[in-house]
Amino acid sequence: MKNQHSEANGHSLPYSVWPAQALRQLESDGADSCGVALYELMQRAGQAAYEKIRALWPEAQQWLILCGHGNNGGDGYVVARLAQAAGFQVTLLAVEGSGDLPDEAESARNGWLEAGGEIHKADAPWPEKVEVIVDALLGTGVNRAPSAPYAALIQKANAHHAPVFAIDMPSGLVAANGTAPGEVIEAAHTLSVIALKPGQITGKARDYIGTLHYHALGLENWLAGQSAPMARFDATHLPRWLKPRKPTSHKGNHGRLLVVGGDEGTAGAIRMTSEAALRTGSGLVRVLTHKDNIGPILTARPELMAGELTDESLADGLEWADIIAIGPGLGQRDWGKKALSAVESSEKPMLWDADALNLLAISAQKRQNRIITPHPGEAARLLGIKTSEVESDRLHAAHALAKRYGGVVVLKGAGTIIVSEAGEMAFADVGNAGMASGGMGDTLSGIIASLMGQQLSLFDAACAGCVAHGAAADAVALRRGTRGMLATDLLEHLWQFVNPEMIQ
Repeated sequence: MKNQHSEANGHSLPYSVWPAQALRQLESDGADSCGVALYELMQRAGQAAYEKIRALWPEAQQWLILCGHGNNGGDGYVVARLAQAAGFQVTLLAVEGSGDLPDEAESARNGWLEAGGEIHKADAPWPEKVEVIVDALLGTGVNRAPSAPYAALIQKANAHHAPVFAIDMPSGLVAANGTAPGEVIEAAHTLSVIALKPGQITGKARDYIGTLHYHALGLENWLAGQSAPMARFDATHLPRWLKPRKPTSHKGNHGRLLVVGGDEGTAGAIRMTSEAALRTGSGLVRVLTHKDNIGPILTARPELMAGELTDESLADGLEWADIIAIGPGLGQRDWGKKALSAVESSEKPMLWDADALNLLAISAQKRQNRIITPHPGEAARLLGIKTSEVESDRLHAAHALAKRYGGVVVLKGAGTIIVSEAGEMAFADVGNAGMASGGMGDTLSGIIASLMGQQLSLFDAACAGCVAHGAAADAVALRRGTRGMLATDLLEHLWQFVNPEMIQ
């Protein structure tokens, strides 16, 4: 399986993520604090990109560099000068703008010209032989579809057989949220400088970023002292949340989970949620479901406690449980509505998914003891907007959900976003395309609900659950590929990620 991440500067990608609107100030503050001129940072960015390209394609002699009318273009001019000085054949095309270049980019451009370099117009013919294309067109500043000269270059680069190396962001991909409003460079590799951006992790990022690399440009020590407003989590963080169990622990120490759902004909959904909870470490899992589902559930997984959902059994279950999960297979008939009405009166920690969310969209209410786990379609219904609007700004949608419904929101998708109303925000940087199949959300609900009963806060349970879920899917993909992955395939790998001693 292709891994999106790579090693850089001797270490892997950072775990701090910065909003796009803060990047310019972050760069300026870092430069001032370290006594480094902004032009020097541009030189370092170009040097880092040049060295990474040399390492990735050591045999490439013919370089094509595409420069925009901004600081990203300035990075490209530095790369061009270094490559030409090393004896490579460099062709540089530049998009001219109506105004002046930023000072640093103008200095870099002059450095390229003084070194004997030539600048070709954006519509100039490309050399017959090109072995690597360097994208230094738009960088992090784009927030709309690229205009004609940029779009044409992006289209031509994507159609070319040579691999593309993007500096900071593939041109056309929005750094703030990972949306693609127009043409976007399809990079084989991207080098992020100074800070990771949301658009490199969520939204359409994985379609365009390729393998992501990172370089702090010498600001590592200063950055380590800054508090980033967002975090990136992967499997290496699981020991942070999932401590080894005491030898004397018993099932009562690890959470009594009540799972409610599974209307007639939907035994599969409720069973996957419940079994995922068991596999994640819940001490006891009780299932309340349609009477026809009881036999199949107990036959398939006798460790579960399954019973018919009635007013009496639900009242007893709510009293018994430490944690409640409701929604998988619940349906939207009166049967499910009545159960949800009873559950919502409880003050115990709970997770709502699937049809519980569809019902919540009809009758919205806010509460702090709940995690909701919508996919983009459910999120759209909860916000009263179109799915395309959710996908156009996943960060905004996640924050809006938390503000409207309270508690913790897990907005599922590539680069799942976890947000609390209190302002905590993280990305689960795991998972793969094989997860686009039925039942994945049901298993995720069980995993998160299980962790809620194991001494984790709502936010931490959501983060740890999303990471364990995605990491298990990555383990499946590593063995079998992504096509044909089933939600239940994750269960046989989940133990690797919920047991810290297996991770270290």
